[in-house]
Amino acid sequence: MSMKIEKTDKANELKLEFTIEAAKFDEGMKKVYAKTAKYFSIPGFRRGKAPMQMVEKQYGSSIFYEDTFNEVAPEVMEQELKENKIEAVSRPEIDIKQIGKGQDLIFTAVIQIKPEVKLGKYKGIEIEKPEYVVTDADVDHELSHMAERNSRLVTVEDRPVQNGDKTTIDFEGFVDGKAFEGGKGENYDLEIGSNTFIPGFEDQIIGMKLEETKDIQVKFPDEYFSKELSGKDATFKVTVHKIQKKELPIIDDEFAKDVSEFDTLKELRASIQEKIQKENDERSKYETEENAIKAACDGVEVEIPSGMIETEIDNMMKDMEGRLSYQGLNLQQYLTMLNQTEADLRKSFEEQAKISVKTNLVLEAVVKAEKIEASEEEVNAKLKDMADKYGRPEEEILTNTNIRDYVERGMKVEKAIDFLVTNAKTTVKKIETKHDHEHHGTETKKAEKKTTKTEKK
Repeated sequence: MSMKIEKTDKANELKLEFTIEAAKFDEGMKKVYAKTAKYFSIPGFRRGKAPMQMVEKQYGSSIFYEDTFNEVAPEVMEQELKENKIEAVSRPEIDIKQIGKGQDLIFTAVIQIKPEVKLGKYKGIEIEKPEYVVTDADVDHELSHMAERNSRLVTVEDRPVQNGDKTTIDFEGFVDGKAFEGGKGENYDLEIGSNTFIPGFEDQIIGMKLEETKDIQVKFPDEYFSKELSGKDATFKVTVHKIQKKELPIIDDEFAKDVSEFDTLKELRASIQEKIQKENDERSKYETEENAIKAACDGVEVEIPSGMIETEIDNMMKDMEGRLSYQGLNLQQYLTMLNQTEADLRKSFEEQAKISVKTNLVLEAVVKAEKIEASEEEVNAKLKDMADKYGRPEEEILTNTNIRDYVERGMKVEKAIDFLVTNAKTTVKKIETKHDHEHHGTETKKAEKKTTKTEKK
C-alpha cells in the first residue's frame, strides 16, 4: 500500500493517489464472493454453491469490482490519513485509474482538509458583560403569571365579549360562497386575544353577545400552509354560546400558601427573586462568553472549506428534524407549511453554519496556542456524570473511545472560552427589564441604564 500527496490549486484541498497491491485486492474479491454467493444462480449448482471461478465465467470478474473497492479502499484510506495526520473534512471525490483481478488497485481521492487558523488578538480583547438586575417589576411579573395559572373562569351573561374572555363558539368558513374542508367547528373554546385563529378573526368577536350570530370577514395570509386557502378572502358564520372571564386570585399571604411551600407573600417574593437572579446570572455568563468568542473570531480571517459548511448544515437539518418530530411533524410537512424546498432551508442555514464552523476553528486554535488540556480525572468525572444521567453502565461509557474523545474536546473548548473571558477587558452594562402587564404573555422589553463600569482582568 502507498499514498502520494499532491496539493491542488484550491486552498485546503489535496489530491491523494493510492495504490493497493493486487494480492490485497484479490483477497478482497474472495471476501465479496463469500458475502454475495447466495445471490448467484449457476446451472448445475445449488443456489449459492457455485465456485467463484464459475460465477466469474458466467458474469465476468468485473461483477465483483465495485463491492471489492468498497471492501478494501475505505480502510486503507483511513489508515493512510491517520498515519500522515491528515484530517479530511469532506467526502472524497474518487477517480479509479486501474482496477481488475490480478492488478494493483490505483485510484485518486480529492479531499478538503481542516484549514490552519492564524489567530488575531484573543488576549486582552474588549468585551461587554451584561448584568440583568432583578427589580420589583420582575417579581410582580412572575407573580402575575402565577395568578393567571391559578385563575378561575366565571360565566358572564350580562355583557358582550371582551378581550381576554374565553368563549365557546360555533363557526363555519366559506370561500367564494362555498364551505371549505376543515373550516367548521362546534362548541369550540377560543380565548380572545390568544391569536390562535387567522388575523382579524378574534378581534371581530369582541362585542358579540350571547347566542348572537355574525358574519366575520377575514383574509387568509399569503403564507398560509394550505395553498388552496392562502391569500383568499373568507367569510366565517360565527355564533357565541358561552362567555367566560378570568377571575384572578388576590396576591397575598393566603395566595402564597396556596401556590407554594411558603407561608407568607414576602417569603414567596424572596424565592422568586432568587430564582430570577440565578437565571439572570446564567444568561449574563452565556452572553459574555458569546461576546468574547465573537471578539476573538472578528480578528481571524480563514478560508473555510465548503465540506465543513455542508457537514454543519447536515447537522442543523438533523437537529431541525428532531425538533419537528417532537411536534408531530416531519421535514416535508414543515417545508410545505413554509412553501419552501429543502434546498431553500439549507440555504437559510448557510450563514449560521459558517459562523459555527469558524467559531469551532478559532476555539480549537486557542486550545492549541495555549496548550489547554483536560486531565484524565476531569474527563472520567464527566463521563461518570453522563453514565449516571443516562442510566448507562459506567464501564460502558468510560471505555467508549468515541465518547471519550468527544467529551475531552468539549472540555478543552469550554476551558478555551473561560480563558478568553478571564483575560478580557470587560465593560459591565447593567440592564433592567420592563414588563407590560396589560395581558398575559406580553414580551419583555429591555431598558439599559446609562451608567457603566469597567473591569480589567
